[in-house]
Amino acid sequence: MSGPAVVVVASFVTLYLAAAGADPLVVDNYYKEGLAINRMLERDRAALEQDYRAVVLISPARTRARIQLTGKGALPNELRLLFVHPTKAGRDLQVTARQTQAGWYEAPIELASAARWDVQLEDPGAHWRLTGDWYTGDTSFILEPRRG
Repeated sequence: MSGPAVVVVASFVTLYLAAAGADPLVVDNYYKEGLAINRMLERDRAALEQDYRAVVLISPARTRARIQLTGKGALPNELRLLFVHPTKAGRDLQVTARQTQAGWYEAPIELASAARWDVQLEDPGAHWRLTGDWYTGDTSFILEPRRG
């Protein structure tokens, strides 16, 4: 008799866990999500047309990011640098990188621990963006427009 009782209790525990834990990766509004994807593709094309490319250097203590931005377009005075945690949105970080000299920008960073980050770099008006991955064992990485 105790075997079936344990199964019944385990079933209720499983039901509670399934109902209480919402999956943040599921999108509720597909139309808005589709519009946002189209906007991101436009930003990628804009960066590609201007031939923007960035090399990001991370300090050994991982407290500072230095960015060298090149391209045919005008270089802004500031850039927005986003570190996106691959699984936990609460750990994302957005900082403003300020120009220190022509084509060079710096920003302080303070990141939660993760083996890999998705990284985006964009102008303040969000007209273009560069993307890439940073594996935290590396001291530098490249950001380019997403093709396709």
